[in-house]
Amino acid sequence: MHVIERGTGTPVVLLHGFGVDHRILLPLDPVFEGWTRLYIDLPGHGGTPIDDVASAEGVARAVTDEIRGRVGDRPFALVGSSFGGMVARRVAHDLRPQVLGVATLAGVFVAEHDHRTVPSRTVLVADPTAADGDEDYAEMAVVQSPANARAFRQHALPGLRAADQEGLARIAERYAFDREPEDASPEPFTQPCLVVTGRQDHVVGYTDAWARIEHYPRATFVTLDSGGHNVHLDRPVLVAALLTDWLERVAADR
Repeated sequence: MHVIERGTGTPVVLLHGFGVDHRILLPLDPVFEGWTRLYIDLPGHGGTPIDDVASAEGVARAVTDEIRGRVGDRPFALVGSSFGGMVARRVAHDLRPQVLGVATLAGVFVAEHDHRTVPSRTVLVADPTAADGDEDYAEMAVVQSPANARAFRQHALPGLRAADQEGLARIAERYAFDREPEDASPEPFTQPCLVVTGRQDHVVGYTDAWARIEHYPRATFVTLDSGGHNVHLDRPVLVAALLTDWLERVAADR
């Protein structure tokens, strides 16, 4: 797998969403100063070939194997965005004794889109000059602005263009896990956690994440106004502060 490694210290594994690549999470890098950051391109994304992976289960296995190969038996933390949040939850439960904590950003909690509870598509501030005909940006942005558009084009668009669309179509057909991590491993997950959702996220919503709150007794659950599916790009300062707080709680818990 293609992995970007930065820094030194305790490892933190960062997993991007479906159809983009590790670059969408790079704006968060300053938050993790003092940690070894492992940015993984999931199969079929960025620099990682799809090979024979054809399901979410296959993605989770590939990520778990990569983490074991790089981290060994050392403790580590997990951050996942969107589909990467779903994979992070799975890995966190499968490798629970090693996991210091998990954070999800607009994470998928219900795989089947028709079964999700999501708000209607909402644009709070429209700026046609910022969108400039870019349908991918216009489809996601809740508060359109030149700065937000630049962030999308720098960090999200390259991954969208690099994705193996044929391979991802195979995974999309088997997008759900055999069992949700919280159901397969029902004992409460007691490490420090963070669950960030966007109030205007029309892709995964926020309600389905909150339905799992009792499983995570050490979690901060936050739903951010003016936040869509790329919530860390929409509300960068606040998301950075929440991640900083989570890392402090992880360090204190150790």
